[in-house]
Amino acid sequence: MNPELLRFTETHEWIGADDGGLYVVGISDHAQHELGDVTYVDLPRPGARLEQGAKAAEVESVKAASDIYAPVAGVVAAVNAELDAATELVNQEPYGAGWFFKLQDVDPASLESLMTHDQYKAFCGE
Repeated sequence: MNPELLRFTETHEWIGADDGGLYVVGISDHAQHELGDVTYVDLPRPGARLEQGAKAAEVESVKAASDIYAPVAGVVAAVNAELDAATELVNQEPYGAGWFFKLQDVDPASLESLMTHDQYKAFCGE
């Protein structure tokens, strides 16, 4: 995913549309850097309905444990099972193979309330 095409939350999640009409969710490069080496990821179950801002997943690292929140409302269509065996993908490719889950039934207008990449960089002081 190209970070410049994604939307971001103040809690450092990103969301972007994939080619199949789903919305992919992960954590930003800034977030993974702040967390340090990710050691465990607890993902939501497929089919779960998430409200915007609701806890969706949890990530643990050598520094801390953090909740991951749904950037918008939707239904979990898929989770990244590769993270079970390769949590390092979150650190290595936060905008690629390190994604967390995909949502369906998303109102595209709800993304408008989220930050653009430039707004997110300014929010992070970059």
